[in-house]
Amino acid sequence: MQTAITRLLGITHPIIQGGMQWVGRAELTAAVSNAGALGILTALTQPTPEALHDEINRLRSMTDKPFGVNLTFLPTLKPIPYEAYRDVIIDSGVRIVETAGNNPSAHMPAFKQAGIKVIHKCTTVRHALKAQDIGVDAVSIDGFECAGHVGEEDIPGLVLIPAAVAKLKIPVIASGGFGDGRGLVAALALGAEAINMGTRFMCTIEAPVHHNIKQAIVEQGEHDTSLILRSLRNSSRVYKNALALSVIEMEKSGATIAEIGPKVAGVKGRGVYEGGDVEGGIWTVGQVQGLIHDIPTCEVLVARIVQEAEYIIRERLVRLCG
Repeated sequence: MQTAITRLLGITHPIIQGGMQWVGRAELTAAVSNAGALGILTALTQPTPEALHDEINRLRSMTDKPFGVNLTFLPTLKPIPYEAYRDVIIDSGVRIVETAGNNPSAHMPAFKQAGIKVIHKCTTVRHALKAQDIGVDAVSIDGFECAGHVGEEDIPGLVLIPAAVAKLKIPVIASGGFGDGRGLVAALALGAEAINMGTRFMCTIEAPVHHNIKQAIVEQGEHDTSLILRSLRNSSRVYKNALALSVIEMEKSGATIAEIGPKVAGVKGRGVYEGGDVEGGIWTVGQVQGLIHDIPTCEVLVARIVQEAEYIIRERLVRLCG
């Protein structure tokens, strides 16, 4: 199943693991890449650029397959040395970068000079067009179903993906709500060249996440997520726990970012993934958890998705036309 994305990135299957804070570490990235998909290491999971350098080296000891590094540009209270992280990525010989958040234009000349393929993640067609204009090689378009930052326009993938494909000249990767072969076939039918999965890869054996969290994803449904920070126009889809519901109530009462901030601190989310207490903090998960019913290895998961997609195309779609 070769597409413009598999050819661009040199991967076997049109499946990409999304960059996930605290989750996109060497173990998961290598397992995804070894399965023939594209694993993504998350740069800012590492506390320093030097730590990222070491993690890339650790990853290279686990796989000789293509992989990428995610670098997300977001406003923070504490300045992040983005240029230093970028330079580590370049100096380490990484060939694929996924950018997200703010416009990456300031970093594009350095990435392109190094021959790096850049994928930019966005939630609207207008942002995707801007990314194309600044020279990215592909865009990953996030539908409203996705985990984490959903944007502010609430457009689901069934509309957003073909809308992006219709206006862009570069390949489109479908993201948000994907977890099985049915989703892969649907994305290809809508014009996308690959799917991007975060939550589904978080619920695998190799993901560096506590088993309690994986089991919670298996047990909960598509309705068990919450949208927080809507009042601050920084909407994020997270697991529906007591803390998330309390944040929503604070927003309804007009609470400020100074009041809400301590409750949604990222370090608490890290504690959830490591300690396994689903109520211990805010943690991101997509509506696709309603389609997740097991915790396989990445190899089993990728093979199953591809086999299911091929079966649907061959045994159902082709026959419908025959």
